[in-house]
Amino acid sequence: VSECVSIRGIMGKRAENAQMRLYHVVGRECPSEKNPEPKLCRMKIFAPNKVVARSRFWYFMKRLRRVKKAVGEIVSVNEVFDRSPLVAKNYAVWVRYYSRSGQHNLYKEFRDTHPTGAIDQMYADMASRHRADFSRINVIKASRIPSNLCRRPNVKQFHDGHIKFPLPHRIQRPSEKKFKTVFKASRPNTMF
Repeated sequence: VSECVSIRGIMGKRAENAQMRLYHVVGRECPSEKNPEPKLCRMKIFAPNKVVARSRFWYFMKRLRRVKKAVGEIVSVNEVFDRSPLVAKNYAVWVRYYSRSGQHNLYKEFRDTHPTGAIDQMYADMASRHRADFSRINVIKASRIPSNLCRRPNVKQFHDGHIKFPLPHRIQRPSEKKFKTVFKASRPNTMF
């Protein structure tokens, strides 16, 4: 299998609240007398479902390999899951989007537990900052990056090993149900 896009297989559990899913789509040009054994092409596609993933695959194949859906075939479509879904990771996303004035390339960084969560953040960010919807955005590349290669300050601020988050409003709970009361003799102190 020759790869059109370099990919690293990951297995695990899908993010429960993610709108996007990650698919590996493998396809090729149909065999012919001119080319009896065409090369397989595998792409990493972010899409909400398999149908959209197949459609996006042909969208990119038409532009990258000059192969249309009419003279091609899809060999397999597999959903890919994250191997470590409980660990926060840094993701870099390279994006091309079409605005009202032209085509633009962007590099963005996000911090999430799943690659699909990072892509969801990217689509929300693009919609809010640039008014770009799903049809105007092409994800060129999305990869996990180590902390020392991060450039954006909104991601780098979480790399401190001794980071602390304030707990401004803590409510005391009774240790057992029998100590629970509706009224208290004194007002509870929630600032510590």
